[in-house]
Amino acid sequence: MKKFTDPRLQDCIQHCWDCRDTCQSTLYNYCLVQGGRHVEQAHVRLMADCIQICQASADFMTRGSEMHAAVCAACAEVCDVCAESCEMMDDDDMKVCARACRACAESCRQMSQMSGRMADPSEAIMPNAPPM
Repeated sequence: MKKFTDPRLQDCIQHCWDCRDTCQSTLYNYCLVQGGRHVEQAHVRLMADCIQICQASADFMTRGSEMHAAVCAACAEVCDVCAESCEMMDDDDMKVCARACRACAESCRQMSQMSGRMADPSEAIMPNAPPM
């Protein structure tokens, strides 16, 4: 397998994986333990949405989908809203999650502005992507 040659693409995929992993770990290993407002339905649903859209966005880019820009735009929007929700909790663990969401949102916003085809749609899967 070869690595992606466009560093923006490689960075965005990594930001998506990092955000997905951070949100998932935070939700299951922190929010559920904390209880209270950390497990309010809207917040939990939003974190689950963020986890899933980051996974989808990374998958679209990894396989060189021509639809990656649309998915990245949606990912940026969801990550921004998730970051806001996490920041409202006002504790350090949630701030870590919010930072991962913000980094992913910014990277996905840049990728969403790429039109049509990927820089090299024949590129293989990124070698350090986590297993599904």
